[in-house]
Amino acid sequence: MRILKSLAVTVTAITVAASAWAADYKPEYTVSTVLPAPFPWGIAAEKWVELVKERTQGRINLKIYSNSQLVQGDQTKEFTALRQGIIDMALGSTINWSPQVKELNLFSLPFLMPDTKALDALTRGAVADRIFAAIRDKGAEPIGWAENGFRQVTNSKHEIRTPADLKGLKIRVVGSPLYNDIFSALGANPTQMSWADAKPALTTKAVDGQENPITVFKIAKIETVGQLFMTRWDYVADPLIFAVNPRVWKEFSAADQKILKDAAAEAGKVGIAASREGDDVAAKEAIASGVKITTLTAAERKAFVDATRGVYADWSKKIGEDLVKLAEQAVAKR
Repeated sequence: MRILKSLAVTVTAITVAASAWAADYKPEYTVSTVLPAPFPWGIAAEKWVELVKERTQGRINLKIYSNSQLVQGDQTKEFTALRQGIIDMALGSTINWSPQVKELNLFSLPFLMPDTKALDALTRGAVADRIFAAIRDKGAEPIGWAENGFRQVTNSKHEIRTPADLKGLKIRVVGSPLYNDIFSALGANPTQMSWADAKPALTTKAVDGQENPITVFKIAKIETVGQLFMTRWDYVADPLIFAVNPRVWKEFSAADQKILKDAAAEAGKVGIAASREGDDVAAKEAIASGVKITTLTAAERKAFVDATRGVYADWSKKIGEDLVKLAEQAVAKR
């Protein structure tokens, strides 16, 4: 009888403790993303939300706000909003966060990563540790990786095989100065604008082209606004990072922090698979929709590499030459 009483007291204590734990948590936590499902970005975010709810038995509830709703459509403000606690969590782009965390420009160094193995080499190990440390220093807690994909260039005018083919083309680019420098070096006329403004600008022919992963291109139906020429050049990649506001992160128990991290790791793998496996499927669909896809030869790709070496060198200094060298070594050893 005493054993049963003792067991009942223990169970009650655990239940009370768990209730108190949950009582300290918000009913719902905001999660900012740029793209919803069925984009790989949104798929990863949705999987994270699902796993966290399931593994905490509903004690931690995350709600996704896609299309940068929480920052009025300006994705470049997302990291600042996360750091300030305006949003609780985010699955954010290394490109969009790079104005606040200079080390994230590493992934946008032109032609640093020739393939997915090279990208994996950077999102694991010493380089990844350095990147996460830089994000923490700037005021957010990074807990996992996902992926938006390698980025390709498209336009409505003609095939792009050489840097000369880009000359004078108005290309929509993301809000990072590095992209301005890359396309300026290639002779294009880069125009920065948010994703929300990109498709309308392509529709009205305010810009001639844009650059994005193939899955984004196809799911967003960019071919329907005259983007019928695509060059697959894999010039940069766009890893995504799961991150939490530090104040919010500290509110969670160690056990719940582990659940959030483990769920992010699993959700990230789902998103990465959707991105990588989706590229070839999306390319076939784009071709069927009338898009001409150009794949560069090694010699043609080298011409673009050579044309952007000055940008690479300049931005290596801004990012940190020691980090860039560490990344180059990791890529070489992949």
